[in-house]
Order: sequence, then C-alpha cells, then structure tokens
Amino acid sequence: MATEINTLMVEGSFADQIVEMAQYIDTLNKTNPETGLCAEVENLVGNEQNEEALQKTIAASSALSAAAEREFIPAYNLLVHLARSSPEFPTYLTTILENLKTPPASSQYNGPSILISVLQTIFNVLPSNSTSRYPVYRAILKVVSEHGLFDTLEPQLKNVEKWIAEWNSSAQDARELYLEISTIADNASNNEVFYAYLVKALQTFPDAETSSEAAREIATRLVKAAINLPARLDFDELSTFPAVVNLQNSDPELFQLFEVFAGGQLEDYIEFNDEHEGWVEDNGIDHTIAYRKIRLLTLTSLAASCPDRSLPYINISRRLHVPSEEVEHWVIDVIRAGLVEGKLSQLNQTFMIHRAEPRTFGKAEWEQVADRLDTWKSSLRGILEVVKNAKEQAKVHESREQQKVDGVIEEVRQGRRGGNRNQQQQVERE
Repeated sequence: MATEINTLMVEGSFADQIVEMAQYIDTLNKTNPETGLCAEVENLVGNEQNEEALQKTIAASSALSAAAEREFIPAYNLLVHLARSSPEFPTYLTTILENLKTPPASSQYNGPSILISVLQTIFNVLPSNSTSRYPVYRAILKVVSEHGLFDTLEPQLKNVEKWIAEWNSSAQDARELYLEISTIADNASNNEVFYAYLVKALQTFPDAETSSEAAREIATRLVKAAINLPARLDFDELSTFPAVVNLQNSDPELFQLFEVFAGGQLEDYIEFNDEHEGWVEDNGIDHTIAYRKIRLLTLTSLAASCPDRSLPYINISRRLHVPSEEVEHWVIDVIRAGLVEGKLSQLNQTFMIHRAEPRTFGKAEWEQVADRLDTWKSSLRGILEVVKNAKEQAKVHESREQQKVDGVIEEVRQGRRGGNRNQQQQVERE
C-alpha cells in the first residue's frame, strides 16, 4: 500500500490464462485435468462462455490455499487479473477475500505476511476511488489483528482518512474501520493510536445519534481509557463531545468520575470512592493509575491558581496527601508530564512556578486571555507613542542640524564673495 500500482504483469490471452489456472487448481486438488475443472473451462471458453468459465474457476479457487509458498502469490496475481476483467468483479472479490482469511498451509512462518502481500496487491491494483478497496482493507486489518502484525499497519495509518474520503464511505463504515484500528492498536499496546482512533470513531456520530446505544458504548470506553492511560492528562477535549455529556443520564457514576478528572481535585476522587465503594475496580478503572493521575492534576490546579507563583512545599504535601519528603518527587513528575514549568527551591521549601497548564479552558480562561490581550495592547500603545515622539524629536533635531549646515554653507559663500571683492579692488588700485 506504500505505492500506487494499477497493473499486473500477466502475459497471455484470457483463454490461455484461465485454462492454465484451472489446470493448476486440478493439480492442487489432485484431479485429472481431462475430467476436472480444466476440461469444463476449456469447453466453456471454446463456446465463448468466458464469464461462466471465470465463475467456475473463482468458485474453485479455495484450492489455492494448498499452493506451495513460492507459488501462492503468483497464483493469486493471475486469479485477481482474471477476476478484474469481469464486470462481476465485486462478487468474485468476496470469494477471493474469503479464501484469503487463511494463510497457505505450506508456509508455517510466513503465511500471514504472504496473505498481506496478496491483499496489498489487490488493494493497489484497484482505482484509488474504488469502493472495493474498503472490504480489501478490512481484510488486511483482520489478518493484522489475528496475527499481531501492527508494525506492518502503522506506516499506512496517515492515509486512512484520505482513503475513507476517496471511497465516499458512510459514517457507519468509517466508524467500524476506526474501531477496528483502535482495537488492533490496543492489543499492540500502542496507546496513542488506540486513543486517537477511538476519538475518531466517536466523532462519526451525527448530532441526532449521539444519544444512541452505539455512541454510549464508545463514549464509555473512551472515558475509561482517558482515565486508565497513564500519559493521558487532557480531559478538556472530551467535554466537547455530546456523547460524553450524555453519559450524565445513562452512566451517572462514570460521568461523575469523569468530572473529577476534568476539573476536580484529589479530595473529590477520595469522596467518590467513599460514596461508591468498589465501583472503580468493578468498572475496569485501574485505581493505582487513577490515584497517581488525580494527584498530578491536583498539583497542576494548585500551580495554576497560585497568585504569587510561589507554592510552599507544605501546601503541596497537604493537598496531595503525601509526606513532605515526597513533594519534590511529585513536582518533578508534573514537570515531566508537561503540565507545569518552574524550579524547586530547597532552601525556601517552595516551588517557583513559571507556567501552569490550565486543566479546562472555559469562560474564566477566556477572560484571562482577554485581560492579557488588553495589557499587551496598552503596552503596544505606549511603545508606539514613545516611537512616535522619538521620530518627531529626531525630525526636529535633523531640521536644526540642517539649518546649522545651511548657515555654515552660507557663511562660506559670503566669505568667498568678500574675498573676491577685496582682490578685485586691489587689482584696480595697482
């Protein structure tokens, strides 16, 4: 799938090729070509019944699973070439894809990779806007999923959205594709791709369907993933998804927990656990990860709300429920997470804050941005005024200097005239 290929180099006429394929299938089935498929195909082709001959050949193509490893790919290249010559190709493709669910028996180790190679060839020979590419890609995903070959899939993920647009896929088809990729990434422990494609799947729901059971299931899975993934510390984006907001009616406990991580503190998480004892563990939430994460988020809120940008160790210790000797460890962790910037002062037992990432960006944050913009505008006005005054003073100074220069030039001119007159008078007297 890395490059676009639109042709298969297969030589010979259709009649020669299909008879050759039929004869090869008879060989694999250990059938006499004179009485088997080859004889039927030769007879049909001789009567110019090419479509019927192709139909019988495709129907018998499951025998190719017994092909030798080195012959498997060439055999399927020929079969695909023959099938593409027919207007019934989409129907034949269904049979071919069914055959390609099982690796060739002759290849114990390379079978899955060989399947993917054949499927990629089929994918590439189809036009970029062909809707038949969708089932082929789903077949590739199935092989990748069953055999743990995520590494072969990952380089192509950047093209998935473009392909979906080219195929003019429905929201349902796109959603199923995203969910399948998300599941494959999850099994491969690639948390970034897993989460990103779960988000894409949820975004395929139109507004009218955000309260559907399907949307609820994905939203539930997404919120739990956001809490469970150690590196996932941004919950603000999820608050914009209607399907997540709808959880407050369908899954009130989960939505309450989500709100704790979106804007609450450690005390809120502890209170939730006290009120819903055992709920976290029973619903697939990793308490250890959640507890550490809410501490980091609580420290982030502390830093963001600190008016003088100086946060005493004792405040951090009290709010995070940790001994004072562990405070620096938590500060270092929150800095590494990219939520806060600053430096520790062991001498003063304070954390000097340079920047703190806001956990939510709502009305208060917009007002803060507006205030900063007003301040910058005032500063710029002051700077422009200073520049303007400096320019005016420079012009005045330049004008004065020019006047001085003009005066000196005039004096020189006057001196020359006087000297010339004196010289003329002297000549006249002589």
